[in-house]
Amino acid sequence: MSAIEPTLPPLRYSAKLLFQFRVMIGADPGIMRTCEERIVVFHATGPRKALAEAKRRGRKARMDYPNSDGNRVFFEFVGVMDLLELGPECDDDEVWYDIVVRKLPMERAAQLLPQEGKLSAFRP
Repeated sequence: MSAIEPTLPPLRYSAKLLFQFRVMIGADPGIMRTCEERIVVFHATGPRKALAEAKRRGRKARMDYPNSDGNRVFFEFVGVMDLLELGPECDDDEVWYDIVVRKLPMERAAQLLPQEGKLSAFRP
């Protein structure tokens, strides 16, 4: 008979997600984009699962809509900027974000986003 190993509770993580607002004026999206850096807090069983959850949340937040001038606005997920394992220092439902302007963030994602193995949650 094998012993049943206790399951550990999920760990708390924080992920910094980068989004861009791309406004199509005719066929021209321009090069400067308003961007949102959103930080979400959630539970996962390890850093790889946390990264997958962060990406899922980013993809889920994508949307498009017409602005007041009738131009199509695309709110697009660029990628995960950081991932941290958290302790008890913040509440489960806290979310922070920042709005910035960047030049072609989707096209420059490789320069703006760290490689997955270099995210904070993956560091020893």
